[in-house]
Amino acid sequence: MTDPAPPTVRPLCAQSEYEQAVALQEQIWGADVKETVPACILQISQEVGGVAVGAFAADGQLVGLVFGLTGLRDGLLAHWSHILAVEESWRDKGIGRRLKEHQRNVLLEIGVERMYWTFDPLESRNAHLNLNILGASVESYVPHFYGKVPVAATDTVIGTDRFVVRWDLSGKSTKSACNGKHLTEIPSVTLSFELGTSDQQVEPKAGAANVVRVQAPDDIQTLKRADPDSARQWREMTRRALINYLDAGYAVAEFRPEPVGGGGWYILVDQRSRERMLHDEGSASR
Repeated sequence: MTDPAPPTVRPLCAQSEYEQAVALQEQIWGADVKETVPACILQISQEVGGVAVGAFAADGQLVGLVFGLTGLRDGLLAHWSHILAVEESWRDKGIGRRLKEHQRNVLLEIGVERMYWTFDPLESRNAHLNLNILGASVESYVPHFYGKVPVAATDTVIGTDRFVVRWDLSGKSTKSACNGKHLTEIPSVTLSFELGTSDQQVEPKAGAANVVRVQAPDDIQTLKRADPDSARQWREMTRRALINYLDAGYAVAEFRPEPVGGGGWYILVDQRSRERMLHDEGSASR
């Protein structure tokens, strides 16, 4: 059996397509999702700099969606990407990346150079796409970003904690990431945070370790259904470690997927190590 043809990526432009986009949201986040973006908003947002782009299979079926709004953030023109959705049977085929890159190109054409969005730190696939492939950077960790009451089935058990990330659409890190160039060398790791290790109890101290690793699970959605207590433990461990070290001045340098078994590690570096790596990268590029 041959693989289906790659989907066509283009803006939504018909009422039936907007309705498909609503149905796709319900399919992915649960039929009782409380805050689905309605068809009318998907349509009118494009009149004022919004982006509503779909990935369409050969038969016209919508299999992926990216949606966001353009406005001002900190006094500068910016875009907030609210939704990236890919139908389950079409995942791991590069569709998410194609949608984000199409979104990026549309925004650069209208003069927008910064994009923001959120993702759950426990979603390893999203971490790899956002940080390694696209080259976005973590700005902050926000507990209960969408409130303590879940707005979608995917947030039950673990709540709505999110990373806020920034993508500089014409920046050096973005170009490097799109070309497949990632961080290859880091200083020695001295602290690791994973379930069942004593390092979970170590209080953060800036400069005490050049690098801190924080583990993320392979498939948090499956884990929530199979072992909700373990899913909650993952949330508690990662929330504590990530917030504490970000507040202590560390930065997320990248996400390193496990070559076997799935999941991976957030690599956090202290400010001095971060500055040294950026300097070395700049020297190598000249």
